[in-house]
Amino acid sequence: MADKKNKRNNNRNNMDDDFNPKFRKVRKKVCPLCADKNLELDYKNAEQLKKFINDKGKILPRRATGACAKHQRAITLAVKRARHIAILPYAQD
Repeated sequence: MADKKNKRNNNRNNMDDDFNPKFRKVRKKVCPLCADKNLELDYKNAEQLKKFINDKGKILPRRATGACAKHQRAITLAVKRARHIAILPYAQD
C-alpha cells in the first residue's frame, strides 16, 4: 500500500516538470488603437476597418482584435456606419 502512495506522489511531482499546453501562459493583447496614438479610427477608411472584420463580413470580437472596450465600441460603430453608406458589405458571399 505504501508503494502505491509513493508512486502516486512521484507521478504528481513529474507532472509539474512536464510541459502542459493546456495551462500555458498567454500574452495579453495590446489594443492597437491605444498603442498607436496617431492611429485615428474613421468609418470612411475601408482598408483600416477590414482588419476588424472577418472574411464573412462579421465584426471580430475583442478577444480576436485585442482592442480595449472603449475602442471596440468605436470599431463597431465605424463598421456599422461604413456598412450603412455601402463602403463595407453587410455580408460576403
